[in-house]
Amino acid sequence: MTTVLEILKYTLPGLLVFLTAYFLIKTYLDKQYELRLLDLKRDNKKTSLPLRLQAYERLSLLCERSSIPNLTLRLKTKEGTVASLQMAMLIALQQEFEHNITQQIYVSEQLWDILQAARNETVNIIRAVAEQLDPNAPSEELVQRLLAFTERSEHLPMDTALRAIKKEAGLYL
Repeated sequence: MTTVLEILKYTLPGLLVFLTAYFLIKTYLDKQYELRLLDLKRDNKKTSLPLRLQAYERLSLLCERSSIPNLTLRLKTKEGTVASLQMAMLIALQQEFEHNITQQIYVSEQLWDILQAARNETVNIIRAVAEQLDPNAPSEELVQRLLAFTERSEHLPMDTALRAIKKEAGLYL
C-alpha cells in the first residue's frame, strides 16, 4: 500500500503538469491556426476582390450590350430584313453571353441565374415581336416595334439584371 502511495505521490503531480502543459500548448496552437487562417483569408480577399469587381464590370457591359435598344442600334442595316435582323440579334446575344460565361465563377449563383433569365427573356421578346411581322419586311419595322416595346415596358430584363449586378457589387464595396 505504501508503494502505491509512493508511486501516486510522484505520478499524480507529473500527470497534472502534463495535462496543464497539453491544454496550454493545444490552446496556443489553435489560436495560431486561427491567425494563419485569418491571414490566408485576408490575402485571398486581396486577390479575389479585384477579380470579382472586374467580373461585375464585364457583366454590366454584357447587360448594356445585350439590351434591346443597343442591339438594334448596333445591328440594324438599311437593306436587311426582319428575319436577318432577328437572327443577327439572337446570334449577338448568344455570343455576348458565351464571351462572358467564365465570369460566373466570380459572382453568386443567384446573380448568374438572373443573368440567364434576362438573356432568355430578351430572346423571347425579340422572337415574339419578330413573329408579328413579315420575315421579308425591312428590318426597320422590327427596330421600330422593338423600340416601341421597350418604351412601353417598365422592367426590361437586362435592366433588371443590371440592378442585380449593382446590388451584389455594392456588398463588396
